[in-house]
Amino acid sequence: MQSKVNKIVQWLQQQVKQAHVKGLVVGLSGGLDSAVVTKLIKLACPENSLAVIMPIKSNPADLKDADKVVMASDINSLTIDLTATHDMMFHSIKKNIVEEQAWNNNNGQINDANLRARLRMSTLYAVATNYNYLVVGTDNAAEWHTGYFTKYGDGGVDIQPIIDLTKEEVAKMARFLNLPDAVIEKTPSADLWVGQTDEAELGTSYKYIDRYLEGKTIPAEDKKVIENLHFRTEHKRNIARQLRLK
Repeated sequence: MQSKVNKIVQWLQQQVKQAHVKGLVVGLSGGLDSAVVTKLIKLACPENSLAVIMPIKSNPADLKDADKVVMASDINSLTIDLTATHDMMFHSIKKNIVEEQAWNNNNGQINDANLRARLRMSTLYAVATNYNYLVVGTDNAAEWHTGYFTKYGDGGVDIQPIIDLTKEEVAKMARFLNLPDAVIEKTPSADLWVGQTDEAELGTSYKYIDRYLEGKTIPAEDKKVIENLHFRTEHKRNIARQLRLK
């Protein structure tokens, strides 16, 4: 594990140097993946790393966990409450579409959730521009393969340091880095709406996704879910298609 941590830290330092920036910034949710990345960027850039906490009607327990990660990582942090900003944007967008009699209620919840992710990423880039930092992503291998991220939201970052680690490997790294048990053991959730959990939304478990990625046998029904998710979200893993006229 020490070898993996060293490799990631060295890679992060190389990215900073190659991009001619001063340091690294990450959005800290209080969840496992962002906790690990927070500790890693602190190790890579001890004097030029920043964790940004961006609540939007967030669970108070997640904010407490985020604070625990800040303390455990000894990293500078910034809290920007985006609740009012999100409400204003979402209601303004919805109002105008409703006036056109085109609002789709079936997509309302996911529309709301995706706007949260994209608003947070816009905020991170504003912060990054101010400090001349790179925005660091927190997607793991399971999330990347299944497309469990918002396009141009949490998927819209400069670099992805843990994208090759399964969820289980991220948890093991978290323990190795002495991150809080409360963060490591909590039920994975993007906190996009009340009661939301990752696995319920995915339709399968991280355990099965990890095993699938490792080439191990899993139940046929879960394999079908994973492969369908991968197929339907291929566009998320590619840059915008470009029409070449010359």
